[in-house]
Amino acid sequence: MNEYSPAFRMILEELGHEVIMPLRPSKRTLTLGSSFGPEFACIPLKILLGTYLEAIEKGANLIVTSGGVGPCRAGLYASMHKEILRSLGHDIDMVVFEPIRHKPLDLLKSVHRLNVARLMPWQLFDLLYRAWQMISYLDQLEHLLHWTRPRELKPGTADAIYRAGVDSLCKERSLKGITSRGRQAVAEMKAIPIDKDADPLKIGIVGEIYVVIEPAANLDIERILGELGVEVHRSIFLTGWTKENVVKEGHRVKAGMVARPYLGEMVGGHGQESIGHTILYAREGLDGVVQLAPFTCIPEIVAKSILPAVSRDFDIPVISFFLDEQTGEAGFRTRLEAFVDLLARRRSRKRQEKQPA
Repeated sequence: MNEYSPAFRMILEELGHEVIMPLRPSKRTLTLGSSFGPEFACIPLKILLGTYLEAIEKGANLIVTSGGVGPCRAGLYASMHKEILRSLGHDIDMVVFEPIRHKPLDLLKSVHRLNVARLMPWQLFDLLYRAWQMISYLDQLEHLLHWTRPRELKPGTADAIYRAGVDSLCKERSLKGITSRGRQAVAEMKAIPIDKDADPLKIGIVGEIYVVIEPAANLDIERILGELGVEVHRSIFLTGWTKENVVKEGHRVKAGMVARPYLGEMVGGHGQESIGHTILYAREGLDGVVQLAPFTCIPEIVAKSILPAVSRDFDIPVISFFLDEQTGEAGFRTRLEAFVDLLARRRSRKRQEKQPA
C-alpha cells in the first residue's frame, strides 16, 4: 500500500511528527517478517512485521497502524506485532486506529494522542480533506493505469507517466497544489496514445484487501496482467474502502448483498465480498476473475469453496491464488498466463457461436 504513504506522511508531519517513510516491501522485508513471525501467520502479518523492523532500524520509535473487528485475525495484528517487537528488545510505542463505526471514541483518542502540534478542529478537518483529495487522485490515476496498459501503443508509457504523475502529486501540500497536480496528472494519463481498436480481456481481482492492493504481496499481478494485454478491474481501492466502512455505502455494500444467497453470514475479512464482487463482475460482462488471498486466510478459504458454484451459475471462470513467502514467481506467472490464454480462447469461441451460420 506504499502509494498511499505520502498522504499519511503529510498528515503525521502536520500533526507534529518526524516521519520515517517505510521502504517498499522487498524480499528482505518478507524474510525479516517470516523469520520472527509465527510460521502459519498470513503474509500481511509477515510483511508488516518486516516493514516495522526496517523502520525501527532507521530510528522509528512510534508505529501508527490500523486495527479491525470481526472474525478475521487482522484485527489482532497490532497486538501480536507489539508483543513480537518487545520480545526482540524493541520497546516500541504503537497507535492503533480502530474502525470508526465500531469504536468512534478510540479513534478520537488516537487522533488526540497524535496531535502533538495541537491543531484546532478546523485545522484537522482541512488536513484530512487535503489528504483525502490526494488519495482520491492516486486512486483515479491507478484506475487510468489499469485501463491504459493493455491499450497503449508503446509499452511502458503508461507506467512512466503514472509514476511521474504520482511523484509530482505527492510533493504537494496545499489544496490548490494537490488539485492542480492531480488534474494535470489525470490529463496526462488520458493523453497517452492508445490503440482505439483494442478489445482487451477484462479480469476482475477479488480477495483479501492487503494482498489485493500491495504489489509486494501479490507479485505485482496487475502489471503482469497489463503486460499480457488484460484490463484489470480491482475490487478494492482505499477511497472505496473508506466510504464503505465509514458511511456504509459503496460497491462493497452491494457486493455483500448479492453474495447472500451463497453466503449469508459475515465470515470476516472480505470473504463475503469476494463472492459478491465475482457475481457483479459476471453481470458487468468481465471475462474472468482472479481471487487473491494469504495462505491460511479462513474467510477467503470459505469464499474459495463457494466460488465454483458462483462460477457455474454465472458462467464466469475463476482462478484462486493463495500466497505466502514460498510462492514462486515463475509458477505464479505460468498459471496466470494459462488462465489468460483460456479466457482468450473462450471469448473467441463464444463470439463464433453467436455469428449467424
